[in-house]
Amino acid sequence: MPHRQASAPLPAGAETMEYLLLASLWIFWCSLHSGLIAPSVRGFMEQKLGRLDRYYRLTYNVFALATLLPVYFYFRSIESIVGFTWQGGWHLLQAILLVVALILLAGGAKSYDLPTFLGIRQIKDGTSSTALSTNDELDTAGALGVVRHPWYLAGILLLWSYRLEYTLAAIITSGILSGYLIIGALLEERKLLVQFGRKYRRYQQQVSMLFPFKRIARALGRDTKRP
Repeated sequence: MPHRQASAPLPAGAETMEYLLLASLWIFWCSLHSGLIAPSVRGFMEQKLGRLDRYYRLTYNVFALATLLPVYFYFRSIESIVGFTWQGGWHLLQAILLVVALILLAGGAKSYDLPTFLGIRQIKDGTSSTALSTNDELDTAGALGVVRHPWYLAGILLLWSYRLEYTLAAIITSGILSGYLIIGALLEERKLLVQFGRKYRRYQQQVSMLFPFKRIARALGRDTKRP
């Protein structure tokens, strides 16, 4: 990403305030985004909205995107020093991370019901279901047999491999959003345990949450207790 060229460097205090504001904006957006989909909020809104609740998911997605754009544009406007650069032989690792992320995105798309994710199916069917499978059954095939949350892992990999240069602003952004995705996966685990019970508990024992430690351990003929 090209950075804005300034005629004079910013004072150290002003630059620090920019980073603090950037971090605060990302944390606020992540908190808002997670809060609006929390089970307690969803239950309350379902009661209040009645039949209109079928539009909640689509409205939520549009609102999340609309509130994301100002934060992203502020991030793009910040002048920042370069923290690290993918160069030399490290380009191979960057390429591997990008390819793995794309494979996970494609694999997840085969397992998840995209119309439900976008909120279109709820409007069409007149329901407020949030299950991403088409039949509300636990799917453990394909990418879901490698990690329990392939899209969350894909997001983390993309955050750290989509740029050649990572400025301090980009590192702050990728770090906060990576933490947000990890927390999101943990919260999703709670909902899935409530929904599928023992079946999901067995799935947890067989497949790792984000990084495929258990898959690798089985390939090496070893056992592992990693989550």
